[in-house]
Amino acid sequence: MSILAVDSGNTRIKWGLHDAGGWIATGAVSRQETVRLNDTWKSLPPPSKIVIANVAGALIRSEIQVLTSRWRVMTEWVVARPQQCGVANGYEQPAQLGCDRWAALIGARQLNRGAAIVIMAGTAITIDALTADGEFLGGLILPGFDMMVDALSSKTAGIRVERGEFQVFPTSTRNAVWSAAIQATIGAVGRMYAALVERSEAAPVVLLSGGAAEVVQPWLEGTVARVDNLVLEGLACIGAD
Repeated sequence: MSILAVDSGNTRIKWGLHDAGGWIATGAVSRQETVRLNDTWKSLPPPSKIVIANVAGALIRSEIQVLTSRWRVMTEWVVARPQQCGVANGYEQPAQLGCDRWAALIGARQLNRGAAIVIMAGTAITIDALTADGEFLGGLILPGFDMMVDALSSKTAGIRVERGEFQVFPTSTRNAVWSAAIQATIGAVGRMYAALVERSEAAPVVLLSGGAAEVVQPWLEGTVARVDNLVLEGLACIGAD
């Protein structure tokens, strides 16, 4: 069985065609370029099933529906459940957990059977705690790096900066803002890591994904594994479940 997995995020739409042997094809477009998927998907062999995580809103959902209608196969729009693919959802109202975070947790569970900190670094940054038993304890949502910088630039009269360089003791406003964004993120990761260690028998693995993963990866401690398509990995598991 082949599964077309689609991760429709705030900035990009990532996709992959997966079968028992792994990923047959993968790709990504910006959310403003969904028309490009039409030509790309024409060359794909027909999938047996389509599984989609969409956090980009109703308009993008309708555009994807039109594009996938070329195949008359079952399409599943993922919603977080109380339990799925070996992961138990600890949210007070499970369906309120973002479908992309849910898929990422499921992907993390398939790749690592121990405790894990699951980081999705994109437009927003999520830091989620997963026990060795597959229990999602909860997580944090932070603004992404560019969002943090933009917030200061738009809400203050004296700060107009772009991306800077990380410094422990920043010596320019540009670097002070950028370094603070990174420190805020790695500080939040560290606190979540320490809290999960108290709940687990072994040190968690840090699983890192998302478009801004390369920004934060150099500053993370412990065992860190970069997974480029963590949401897609989870969607493939959901499709096969």
